[in-house]
Amino acid sequence: MLNFIKENLRLIITWVVIIVVAVLGSIFVNLGMDWFDSLTKPSEWVPNFVIPIIWTVIYLLFAIVFIFLYKKEVVNTKIIVLGILNAVFNVLWCLVFFTLNQLLLGEIVIIINVVLGALLVAELTKTQLWYTFLLWVYPIWLSIATLLNTAVWILN
Repeated sequence: MLNFIKENLRLIITWVVIIVVAVLGSIFVNLGMDWFDSLTKPSEWVPNFVIPIIWTVIYLLFAIVFIFLYKKEVVNTKIIVLGILNAVFNVLWCLVFFTLNQLLLGEIVIIINVVLGALLVAELTKTQLWYTFLLWVYPIWLSIATLLNTAVWILN
């Protein structure tokens, strides 16, 4: 068993990070849902049930891509640092926006997250592995979330 853990430590850490990010983000979002529900939102809004589905797909895509990257041994320090920064900013946005109810600060955090997401995916595509293109859904979704965040900020 110890040998299995040793050989797969990077994968185990990746899964743990993804799960921790998802759980913490979900906790912070749930803590602020009453506040969020009271806000004025634009008429063109993503249905609430769609958002956790999208995030689940994104987290699964990250896990799948990193599994392939580790098997090909093409994960470098820059990818790891950008991955960690994206995880931190994903959780930070949930905390700032939903739990702390800070619309402007949430806007700043999510814009930084979009930039970090694009940088991560751009770095991943340098590995020249086709499946890293699956992760472009991440900065695209972050861009949509940023537009929604902006609309909420303006309307409230």
